[in-house]
Amino acid sequence: MSKTTFQELLDAGVHFGHMKRKWNPKMAPYIFMEKNGIHIIDLHKTVVKIDEAARALYGIARSGRKVLFVATKKQAKDIVAEKVKAIDMPYVTERWPGGMLTNFPTIRKAVKKMNSIDRMFADGTFETLSKREKLQISRQRAKLEKNLGSISDLSRLPAALFIVDIQKESNAVKEAKRLNIPIIAMVDTCCDPTSVDYVIPANDDAAKSIELIVGIACDAMRDGLSERKVEKEKDEPAAAEESSPRKMRARKSKKDNARDSRA
Repeated sequence: MSKTTFQELLDAGVHFGHMKRKWNPKMAPYIFMEKNGIHIIDLHKTVVKIDEAARALYGIARSGRKVLFVATKKQAKDIVAEKVKAIDMPYVTERWPGGMLTNFPTIRKAVKKMNSIDRMFADGTFETLSKREKLQISRQRAKLEKNLGSISDLSRLPAALFIVDIQKESNAVKEAKRLNIPIIAMVDTCCDPTSVDYVIPANDDAAKSIELIVGIACDAMRDGLSERKVEKEKDEPAAAEESSPRKMRARKSKKDNARDSRA
């Protein structure tokens, strides 16, 4: 994995926090100074923290588990959707569906409903319906796609959440904490970092800052996925050889000999 540089963060404006009067004192360890009434984030600490988060994301991807990315704020949603879709991870960029994690079976039912509608389109059943039924189903499908389309492949609870703004996504934070799901998040100077497992002190409002840090997170996961693919390709020939007829006969012969010697 490539290391994050101080200059990259500086150029993207990651160091700009909120106004001093809006700060959360619990963010004090990550604040370098105040300038013109605005808190400046200590980028040396951001470099360390983002590398920690990247290693965690790499490990999750390498193990074959999923990370759910959450970013519904206007300046983040398109960036997250584009970058996360490229690594085939689930994301929420519209409204956070209540009970998304704590009532996961219900969410899965809604996803299955969406998939069943898709099958109706594929097998021609949709064309046999009346005009009114077609309209109702099309509207239902559009609504499900908007809210759940990006999590349709999430068959079990994610291994972690990556959140861009923990204040805005407070419901997601609460549900994750309730289920002990680790949280990796961009945390600005106005936020309480105590609910986050991997704090990335950063400007969570500027598009360039969001793009850089989400990009680093996705690159770490891409590296993990590549490593996993390489390991699987190495294991496949060994598994094939192990299951070959000659090997199986040899194992059977050994077992027979051992049984005969005991007799």
